[in-house]
Amino acid sequence: MVKLDLEKISLPGLDLERPWVIAGPCSAETEEQVMETATQLSADGFKIFRAGIWKPRTRPGAFEGVGTIGLPWLKKVKEELGMFVGTEVANAHHVFEAIKHGIDILWIGARTTANPFAVQEIADALKGVDIPVLVKNPVNPDLELWIGALERINQAGIKKLAAIHRGFSTYDKTKYRNHPQWQIPIELKRRCPDLPIICDPSHISVNPN
Repeated sequence: MVKLDLEKISLPGLDLERPWVIAGPCSAETEEQVMETATQLSADGFKIFRAGIWKPRTRPGAFEGVGTIGLPWLKKVKEELGMFVGTEVANAHHVFEAIKHGIDILWIGARTTANPFAVQEIADALKGVDIPVLVKNPVNPDLELWIGALERINQAGIKKLAAIHRGFSTYDKTKYRNHPQWQIPIELKRRCPDLPIICDPSHISVNPN
């Protein structure tokens, strides 16, 4: 059994005892796109808006997100629509910028989770901060890496902690974009029974190719 010092994730005015959904674009591309998407989601009753500001890419030259200039767009969503906002962080600079712009929820992406040095850098930047942090499973099916990332963030004093199951990369041909390998999140829950686990269906969904 893995011991994590946890407390329930709480967001003012939001009943997290009921099922909750985090929605929004994979990447924030323009202020217009962000506000239009958030307005539609808010009208449909969604309370938590997510958008990627920094996007890790495999090859140089690919779109790596708009960067810090997109954070005021999320702040505008929060102020004008009353939604909670979240974004992915992959290093200490991202953490500092996100907190400075009033981001409510941070998440650590699958590629970052697989790098203990990067996770430790984020953990060090989070010391003294009270903010919910969601940790995605690593890209490869390694439960110990996932647990290790959760432990590093928890040891930094983050008690509002949850895991995100987004599936795992595989060389095998599969109908899934990322194979769910349900036995891994099930084992995580067995070893960390008090840890909330959120499912990310967009990454696990059936591969259209």
